[in-house]
Amino acid sequence: MSISENNKRIARNTMILYIRTLFVMLISLYTSRVILQALGVEDYGVYQVVGGMVSMFSVISASLSSAISRFITFEIGHGDRQKLERIFATSVVIQLILAVVVFVVAEILGYWFMQTQMQIPEGRMQAARWVLHCSLITFCINLISVPYNACIVAHEHMKAFAYVSLIEVTLKLVVCFLLFISPFDKLVLYAVLLTLVAVLIRLIYGYYCHKHFEESRVKLVFDRQIFKEMFGFVGWSFFSNTAHIFNSQGVNMLMNVYFGVTVNAARGIANQIESAVLQFVRNFTTAINPQITKSYASGELEKMHLLVCRGAKFSYFAMLIMALPLICEMKYILSIWLVEVPEYTVIFSRLLLLVGMLECVGSSGFTACMATGKLKKYALVITSIGGLEFPLSWLLFKLGAPVVSTYYLYVIITFLVLVARMFLLQNMVGLSVKMYVKQVFIPMIGTTIVAIWPSLFIVYALNESILRLIFSIIVGVLISIFSVLYIGMTKNERDVILSKVLSIIYRFKNK
Repeated sequence: MSISENNKRIARNTMILYIRTLFVMLISLYTSRVILQALGVEDYGVYQVVGGMVSMFSVISASLSSAISRFITFEIGHGDRQKLERIFATSVVIQLILAVVVFVVAEILGYWFMQTQMQIPEGRMQAARWVLHCSLITFCINLISVPYNACIVAHEHMKAFAYVSLIEVTLKLVVCFLLFISPFDKLVLYAVLLTLVAVLIRLIYGYYCHKHFEESRVKLVFDRQIFKEMFGFVGWSFFSNTAHIFNSQGVNMLMNVYFGVTVNAARGIANQIESAVLQFVRNFTTAINPQITKSYASGELEKMHLLVCRGAKFSYFAMLIMALPLICEMKYILSIWLVEVPEYTVIFSRLLLLVGMLECVGSSGFTACMATGKLKKYALVITSIGGLEFPLSWLLFKLGAPVVSTYYLYVIITFLVLVARMFLLQNMVGLSVKMYVKQVFIPMIGTTIVAIWPSLFIVYALNESILRLIFSIIVGVLISIFSVLYIGMTKNERDVILSKVLSIIYRFKNK
């Protein structure tokens, strides 16, 4: 397939995912508001911290999930159909066994930790147990779905994600309204209904894969050789994912132990905002990542280097355009969006968006390193730096530091990881530091400096109001787009983007 055709496929898939994300984001943000109103701050906090505790067990699953996605995508690029079928069948067997093991172990350890260590409001322990059970079932269902979702991404069938995601968020919206009319315990009902939604979505993805991908129709087998290859890949991936889980859910639990469930509610809302914005960026990386892996599999390293740099740069630009107005107007936006804004939500949300801007730059580089299958050095370096978040946060809390200190620490560590990954790319895939700095960092810095000042001036010069919010968003987005086009992009990149936009406008006018 030519570079032009690949670029068209990436652009088409990205557009499909953007349209899907717009609907998903709007419904998800509204759903979060309704859920907070229906459950209240305390029950919302309970759901966040107990569900987060279950998510800690994804340290096991995330490693295998990364391996499965990489092996399936790599084999499609390599073109060995029989091995692809064995990989898929073995992956399903592994995930089924893992789901059973995780469920049993997590039930025992999770129940003990919840009973003895966590701060659960009086009278809500029984409801918290229901959340634990349902969250585990949902987690295991999603675990079994990994090989099927990996197939969809690897084959670049992004329409499937678009349609199924719309079904999923619609069902979750229905769940929200059921909470207001139900006579049952709202926290328990919420956990049960989300589990039923997960079951239905799993069945839909399974049916789609069985219908469209031959490798998903084979009988389940366990290939020891493939398992050994995956296990070698998983070992260091497991090491990296352990640090990530402790940095996210581990810190969430530390915040509960030292500051209570109200802080967990604030963190949950901040995560919702970051996740909604990052969805737009992930649309592009989801579309481009299979091309990076396939380019490496076919030996096209120069093409892969170009994809990595463009992926990093464009991901940051997409995040900048979305995040800049939100960061500046976060306080007012939250006051409009939520009936009750938990303490610390504003500062948590701003700092998490800043972290998200740094993290999105490294996504394409991570994919390139994963494509090599040689993760020892990558895992040692990245985890040694990134893994500092949990122990240093614990130390800060013990010394009496405020809860927000963990987010400032997160920003610093994320930047250090980004710099370290740049040098690893040179060592692992031959992408020179000079090329990365020239094509990624310099355009990022220049674009940000130009884009940020108008928004800051508006916020400090005008009083808080709905008119300032509208003006701030319009100016922030327009200045960011202008900076991206004329500072962040090369002339060829700018000409391609503008021609595509004009083409879409022309087609729209002539319909």
